[in-house]
Amino acid sequence: MKIILLDFKLFIILIICSVFLFVFDRLGALNFPKSILQTLTTPVQYGLYKNSTNFKKQFNFIVNARKASLENNALKQQLALIAAENAALQKKVKDNEDLVDQYNKLNPQTFDLMPARVLGVERYVILDKGLNDGVIEQQAVVYKDNYLGQTKNVTPKTAQVIMATDPESKIAAFSQGSLGRAKGILQGQFGSEMLMDKILHEEIVNVGDLVYSEGTEGKLPKGLVLGKVTAVLERQNEIFKQAKVEPIFKLVDLDTVFLIR
Repeated sequence: MKIILLDFKLFIILIICSVFLFVFDRLGALNFPKSILQTLTTPVQYGLYKNSTNFKKQFNFIVNARKASLENNALKQQLALIAAENAALQKKVKDNEDLVDQYNKLNPQTFDLMPARVLGVERYVILDKGLNDGVIEQQAVVYKDNYLGQTKNVTPKTAQVIMATDPESKIAAFSQGSLGRAKGILQGQFGSEMLMDKILHEEIVNVGDLVYSEGTEGKLPKGLVLGKVTAVLERQNEIFKQAKVEPIFKLVDLDTVFLIR
């Protein structure tokens, strides 16, 4: 009973204090204390507001940067697909039937393709398929008729891939464009480019021409897309000229690739 009386008295006191504060505030008696309190709290309030605004800006920047990165990767994939489709069209459009028969488009139905996932990338790319899956060394790794590399150091569960851009990679190749074609040896360079060497000066090669495999390496089929010419290097006094080539697809940007069995 005493506890209830004490609580009731406290309630009455609080009600009376609230009434007095309300009356004093209406009469302007609390203006000075309120002014002092606002002076003290305004910097804190402003600081909290600025921190909140900066945090929102940083959060929005991170979200937008992530979105832009995803859109950029999607755009790269779309451009690569367009280039691959362009490669297929160029291979179909030839001046005569002999050239069509010689450099006709690779038909995927004539190959037994094994899908594989990329597990890691160092100098060599590591795939999740190995001897237990029937993988052997020097198997061609492709994506949409584009040559990416060939297998080496095959274990029961995994296989390493020498990318076409690796200096260890050498492939007999030919370029094909609207003005003509040229033969040469495509060798990887340190970085993301390849160099097509041993091109005779009288043979025609231009920026934008697509480069294909000759298929003289045994397990490497003929007609796989190796890349696109980005620059032609030639000197008047030398027998051969060269061309810089960049791949249409980069193996390190793909999650799933295919091995030709």
